[in-house]
Amino acid sequence: MNGPDAPFRSNDMLGYLQAFGAPTILCVWGLGVNEDILSACRDSFKIYNSIDAPALRVPIEVSRHFDLVLTGAEWQSEAVRARHPRMRTAIMPIGPEFASGSTFRPLGLPKTYDVIYVAAAQPYKRHDILFEALRKLPRSIKALCVCGYGEMIGDLHDQARSLAINVDFVDPPGVPFGEVNRLMNQAKVGVVCGVNDGAPAILTEYMLAGLPVLANDQLCCGLQYITSETGRTSSQDRFHQGISDMLEVHDSFHPRDTVLRNWAWQHSIQKLERIIDGS
Repeated sequence: MNGPDAPFRSNDMLGYLQAFGAPTILCVWGLGVNEDILSACRDSFKIYNSIDAPALRVPIEVSRHFDLVLTGAEWQSEAVRARHPRMRTAIMPIGPEFASGSTFRPLGLPKTYDVIYVAAAQPYKRHDILFEALRKLPRSIKALCVCGYGEMIGDLHDQARSLAINVDFVDPPGVPFGEVNRLMNQAKVGVVCGVNDGAPAILTEYMLAGLPVLANDQLCCGLQYITSETGRTSSQDRFHQGISDMLEVHDSFHPRDTVLRNWAWQHSIQKLERIIDGS
């Protein structure tokens, strides 16, 4: 990149495109690339996914170039159409839809934790909801928070100590995927506490590791992955009860089989292929 300002510029990428030609498919995530790069890929099929909750995190001069926007919920698709009425959308968020069943899988390990939360140490992940729930539960309930990045890890440690709750932490910069999978296999239930969060990849990653998921019922993208076979939802003020109820029946769910039947990347790439072929 030329510098830190989004949408990102890159003379190196422009030079590469000029030397070797544009790709058949160009994928653009998050804060995006500048218009020069998109113009250089005029004949490419250009796909965008914001990853986080806003449907479009790029200016209109960038977003107008996309052929397809992948969203996490219908309200996001509506937001895209409000800006670009003719633009195609598909509710197929990158993280949950393209999770890998070989990366995340059951290992048959002893369950040393009751709850695990794999989430950045950032405010929008709402660790406070988990911590408040743990405060209301017996201190025998043990949780693990795995944080690959984020600026508030110190605050999370302080909060856990002040509440006297039973929480272990893996601090930034985190651990490799294989270790994340091993840690998830040591827990009974995975949680997603956020509200203003794009459909988190961890939803189906937990499930592929064999964990049912308790999600905040106000999560704005991704609740379609919570079914009777994969988990439950709970309000913020009842999250402690949701954890308690899930722990009693955590073995009764079938999360991995459900994901493999419906949302693993093999299914999603076929859906995407049909959309591109229909262009």
